[in-house]
Amino acid sequence: MGRDRIKSLLVSGTPGRAAAIGGWVRSKRVSKSCAFLAVNDGSCHGTIQVVVDANSPEFSKLEQVGTGTSLRIRGQLVSSPAEGQSVELNAEHIEVLGLAGPDYPLQKKGHTLEFLRDHAHLRSRTTTFGAMFRLRNVLSRSVHDFFQSRGFLWAHSPILTSTDGEGAGEMFTVTHFDLNKIPKLENGQIDFAKDFFGKHAHLCVTGQLEAEFMALSMGDVYTFGPTFRAENSNTSRHLAEFWMIEPEMAFADLNDNIELAGDFFRFMLSAAIKECPEELQFFETFYKNIKVEELRAVADKKPARVTYTDAVDILQKSGQSFEYNVKWGMDLQSEHERFLCEKVFKSPVFVTDYPKDIKAFYMRLNPDEKTVAATDFLVPGVGELIGGSQREERLPQLEARMAELKIPKDDLQWYLDLRRFGTVPHAGFGLGFERMLLYCTGIGNIRDTIPCPRVPGLISF
Repeated sequence: MGRDRIKSLLVSGTPGRAAAIGGWVRSKRVSKSCAFLAVNDGSCHGTIQVVVDANSPEFSKLEQVGTGTSLRIRGQLVSSPAEGQSVELNAEHIEVLGLAGPDYPLQKKGHTLEFLRDHAHLRSRTTTFGAMFRLRNVLSRSVHDFFQSRGFLWAHSPILTSTDGEGAGEMFTVTHFDLNKIPKLENGQIDFAKDFFGKHAHLCVTGQLEAEFMALSMGDVYTFGPTFRAENSNTSRHLAEFWMIEPEMAFADLNDNIELAGDFFRFMLSAAIKECPEELQFFETFYKNIKVEELRAVADKKPARVTYTDAVDILQKSGQSFEYNVKWGMDLQSEHERFLCEKVFKSPVFVTDYPKDIKAFYMRLNPDEKTVAATDFLVPGVGELIGGSQREERLPQLEARMAELKIPKDDLQWYLDLRRFGTVPHAGFGLGFERMLLYCTGIGNIRDTIPCPRVPGLISF
C-alpha cells in the first residue's frame, strides 16, 4: 500500500525508477496510440502526467474514468517532453478505486467560489482550495515555529467558559437542557443553576483571559485554536467559528507587544513566500488582488505606526468621501482602516492609543485617562488583522473600569486575583488566522479560507 507523493516525484523523481501513486484524475485525453491522465494527490499544486499505451491491457480500464475518479497507478518514471515537468509516469498497472461518474459536480471547467461553497466537501480537490489549504498548513506550522523559537509555551485555552472575555455579549450558549423542557425561574428567565455546569455556559470568544493567568506564572505563552462569536454578520470578513493566535507576555508593555506582533506577522509572511511560491503565484495570477513581490517587500520592512488621534486627523483632512463620518471617539470602520494602510501609508500600519470608551475593560488606562494602551494592526485589502493591548495590571484602575461598564465581579474574581497576588505589567494580542490567509491570497471572502465555514444560516459539512 506504499505510495510516492506526487510532489516528491515532480521535485526529485529520476527517470528509470519505479513509482506508485494514488490520486484523483483532473483530466483525461485519449488518442489512438495512448491516453494522458493528469493526476493530483493534494501534496502539491501541480499534477503528474500519466501515459497509458493503447496496446497495454490497462488501456481498457480507462473507458469510464473521468474527472474526479480515484486511481492507484504503478509504473516507470520517464523523461517528459511536456512543458513544465521533468518526468511523467508510464503506467504499467492501474487500479480504479472509485468512479466519479457524469454527475460529479467538479467537471473540467471553471466554477465560481459561490458554487464551490455549496460543495465544500469536494472543493479541496480544486486548484484554488488545494492551494489555500496547503498555505493554511504552512502558516499553521509557522505559528509554532515562531513562538517556540522565542521560548513561548503553548497554552491550551478552553473551548467552554462562563466568562464573556470580550464584553460584547455575542456568544453561543452551551446547554445540556432538554430544549422542550427548559426550567424557568419565577421571573421567566432560564434557571441555569440546574444546567450541567450550574451556570450559563458559552463557547469562548477568546482565550486571552486564561492566557493571562498562564503568562503570570510561565512568563510568555501563546494560544492557537478555534474561537466563536455569535455575531449576526454576513460580511466577507466575518465567521462564527474562526481560529485565533493569542500570545501573552509577562513583564511587557505596549511597545514590546507591537514589536512582537510586527515580527510575528513578517515571520508568517516570509514562511508563506518561501514554502508556497506556486500557491501564491497562482493567487496572484488568477485572483489578481496580491502581488508576490509586494508581499516580499512587506516581509522585509517594519510596519508603520500612528496614534489613533493622528489617524483621525489624517482621515478628516484627506478630502476622501467616506460612507461613515470620522470623528474622535468613534471606532474606525473598515473603509477608514483600509484607506490608512492602502492610500496613506501604503503598507501595514499599527494604530495605537484608542479612546477607552471603544475598547475592552482590561486594557491599561493611559495617563491622559481618555485613551488606553491598545493597538490595532491594519493591512491592505483586509483592514484589522491584529488587536492587542497592554493589560490593566493595577487593581484599583481595573475595578473602577469594570464598575464604569457595569461588569459584575462575581465571575471574574479569579481575574482580579491576578492583580492582588503578584501582579506585573503584561501585554498581548490576537491575530485572526483566517484574515491572515485573506491578506496572503487576496481571495476576497473569508469563507474561502477555512474548510468548513460557519456563518449565519450555514452549518453544513
